[in-house]
Amino acid sequence: MNADAKDPAPPRRAAIVYNPTKVDVGTLRALVAREEAGGGWAESLWFETSAADDGRVAAQSALAEHPELAVIVGGDGTLRASAEVLAGTGIPLGLVPAGTGNLFARELRLPVSNVKAAVTTAFTGVDANADLGLAVLDRPDGTQTRRAFLVMAGIGLDAHMAGHTNQRLKKRIGWLAYSDPIARSILGNKQFDLHYALDDEPEVALRAHTVIVGNSGSLTAGLLLIPSATIDDGLLDAVVLRPRGGGGWTNIGYRLTFNRMLHRTGFGRFVSRYSPTPRAIRYAQAKTMRVRFDEPQEIQLDGDPNGVVVGATLTVQPHALTVRVDPQRAAQRRRAAPALAS
Repeated sequence: MNADAKDPAPPRRAAIVYNPTKVDVGTLRALVAREEAGGGWAESLWFETSAADDGRVAAQSALAEHPELAVIVGGDGTLRASAEVLAGTGIPLGLVPAGTGNLFARELRLPVSNVKAAVTTAFTGVDANADLGLAVLDRPDGTQTRRAFLVMAGIGLDAHMAGHTNQRLKKRIGWLAYSDPIARSILGNKQFDLHYALDDEPEVALRAHTVIVGNSGSLTAGLLLIPSATIDDGLLDAVVLRPRGGGGWTNIGYRLTFNRMLHRTGFGRFVSRYSPTPRAIRYAQAKTMRVRFDEPQEIQLDGDPNGVVVGATLTVQPHALTVRVDPQRAAQRRRAAPALAS
């Protein structure tokens, strides 16, 4: 036997963390088996979430097996919980979106309505970096809760939508189910007092209707809420909505409708130079954002209600995640990046 011969490396193995209520498991297993056979992967390990586990326990079990790839199948909530566990490990995350919003997947330009294409990208795509948002939530009873977020943390209308939308209706008609909470919130125009500080700057007092801190700036239906927010720039971006009445909401509506054109096209950026941001909208950017409230407020993280808080400290962990993306779509996103910064 040749003494210089080396034993072949063992085949790579993936761990599949999946929400069984969001996907046809039989179809998913068949698609994964197809990629295993085509790419020389060993049989994957499977970890199912449950009603009592939003994804953390399943992701922890997957991490204990030291896989070469973690494929997360579910909505933004399952992905957020899994990312909280897998951040900083260097294990690539393959995403198979199966929720209502899938905002993080949309930001990465991943297939959001094609399970087959998403599974293929998870196994054969290229690696890209993504930031992770961290929120330390101050509860009214004096305790603190530490949570991660990938897309957005919201207080006000955003949190009210997450906590008071009919979930069965949401499952059937998607984001149209939010129309009633939005209408009630706009008509009531309930605002609250807050104090915020960016990085080392002094604290500022403000009255607002909605506060959203984003690692990503896009909503569903192509709406661009926070133009400067990108998932790999090492910064958090915030938008504060503070309309004084119907006219303020009209200005906000117009701005959201045309934000993508104003910030993603050459003509739009030219127009935006002479189109000041409405007073009803305020933007901010920082690595650390601290906020406290005169009265307890609801908060949501990536679309999931997270109870009531009297304050929060939001920070960013740059490039904490490695995610699998489609090479061509990744190139398109990189070409669009300079437009975001302009």
